[in-house]
Amino acid sequence: MSKTISVRLPDELAERLGGVADETERPKAFHIQKALEAYLEEFADLQIALHRVRDQTDPVLSGKELRKALGL
Repeated sequence: MSKTISVRLPDELAERLGGVADETERPKAFHIQKALEAYLEEFADLQIALHRVRDQTDPVLSGKELRKALGL
């Protein structure tokens, strides 16, 4: 199932999107979907990283300790 969503883009961004769509012979919606998927994945990774940084129970290792733990 899919949903229709309207977005308003600045002229320059819309023109760039149109150029990519023309060059790749793919619809604009394809590129918007792929860009949004990538953004949401990166955002999820960022949230996990921030959670780990703020977790007081997660030990912090120095570079030396990390190399030793990895046997380097």
